[in-house]
Amino acid sequence: MFLLLPLLLSTLLHFTFVQSVKPFGTQAVKIWQLQQRNKPTTLIDAAQSLPSGIVEGTFTQPLDHFNPKNTFTFEQHYWVNPTFYKEGGPVILIDGGEDSGLDRLPYIVTGVGAKLANATGGLALVLEHRYYGQSIPVANFSTDSLRWLTNDQAFADSANFLQHVNLTTSTGIQGDFTAPKRPYIYYGGSYAGARSAIMKVKYPELVFGAISSSGVSFATIPLWQYGDVVRNATPDCSAAVSKAIETVNLALERPELNSELKEMFGLTGLADDDFGSTLTFNLGGWQNHNWDPSIDEDDWTPFCELIATKLSNTSAQSGTLGNLEVGYEFLNYANYIKNELVPLCGDESIEECFGTTNSTQFQADDLSQTWRSWQFQVCTAWGFFINAPPANIPPIIPNSVTVPYLAKICKQAYPPGKFFQVPEEPDVESVNKYGGLNIAADRLAIIGGEFDPWRPATPESSYANLRPREDTILRPFKLIPGAVHHWDENGLEDTSAEPPEIQAIHNAEIAFVQEWLKEL
Repeated sequence: MFLLLPLLLSTLLHFTFVQSVKPFGTQAVKIWQLQQRNKPTTLIDAAQSLPSGIVEGTFTQPLDHFNPKNTFTFEQHYWVNPTFYKEGGPVILIDGGEDSGLDRLPYIVTGVGAKLANATGGLALVLEHRYYGQSIPVANFSTDSLRWLTNDQAFADSANFLQHVNLTTSTGIQGDFTAPKRPYIYYGGSYAGARSAIMKVKYPELVFGAISSSGVSFATIPLWQYGDVVRNATPDCSAAVSKAIETVNLALERPELNSELKEMFGLTGLADDDFGSTLTFNLGGWQNHNWDPSIDEDDWTPFCELIATKLSNTSAQSGTLGNLEVGYEFLNYANYIKNELVPLCGDESIEECFGTTNSTQFQADDLSQTWRSWQFQVCTAWGFFINAPPANIPPIIPNSVTVPYLAKICKQAYPPGKFFQVPEEPDVESVNKYGGLNIAADRLAIIGGEFDPWRPATPESSYANLRPREDTILRPFKLIPGAVHHWDENGLEDTSAEPPEIQAIHNAEIAFVQEWLKEL
């Protein structure tokens, strides 16, 4: 089991959060910064080449859809796969969400976009989101420059694109591809899944049909349930993690044990909240678990299993912290942080590497600071602060990780600008007014994963007292057994090589989209 450590470290250094809404907050940014320092310098730029048959285009968008005096524009990038197109076919649009659109291209080559286009004779298209990838409309990520990164501006981008895009220019295919003349099937996963659902509700005349996969349509400030889903998804090892964290919580409540506790983890001098948050460094790895081993980036499970592995030396199954007896789980945890994570800091002090008291470290706002876009959306609208659970829930997040701690980066990273100031707390109602956990519409499909840590923020939450929904062709409502985060989005060219549950959801999506199109 200890042979897994090099793999864990490699995953930590290369972890990119490509697939989904990112866990965030002060410590997540610190880990991001740590990754940048350790990132290999020989990485190939994905923009150097496109998959065969994919064509790229740009669409001119206003920087501000709601102020006619602001005449600034930017180029929103999109990519099309015309391989499957037959005259009159729909457009299958994949929303790029909070990432570079280039990272979504597999979804229109072998993934859900390609499968739906193949079944319907449609064009498969990825539309990049403003402020991400190549569609950045500003010179920096300062507070003022980010003020046009709002839900309403991004929704208006998509609506404007659907109404006015000329796909003939990029594809050479003749025809009017504007909505509502051409049916659009709008697909998104995670944050983009919430956008898909809201686009269907907000612009029903433009979006013919939509699929919201793991769509986090319910914005909420605390989201302790995220960690609880991870705990329940990995029961064989998470009990050991919980036991170790319970010991940490107990020790943090006893001042006489504080220094010795942090010394055992190699985190001497760190504030309690920074210490607790550092212990959750790879919790977000679970959401990157995927059925396809070629893109699986789950670094939570091997770490969790490592904590649960009894020490080979039978005389060292327990130890002491002051006068407190601690088990092997706690010792494994402490040894891993001290011997494997801390050395990545190099010459930096523990405070410089993991501490969050110095606000200036979060205020670089050049365009290389790509974390700032999504964190800004979190601070202004979405919330989702992944805090410690209530006292009656076994913890895998220490009690010192509170909402105020997680939210403090909103003030640290985004000091008031001349034209914009981040609100005191995220305006979650600006999201939830479209339906939240109850969002619904005809020809809106809700797709979820049984063990998705974001499921509590979706209409398939098992933590909310929701009225059961019927699964129908007009309003599909499907939960993929054993799945994590939008497992239907990616696919294989050889469909028969996909797991049965992935084949089943893809076939179901094809079936209900084909039925929707019969209404035309």
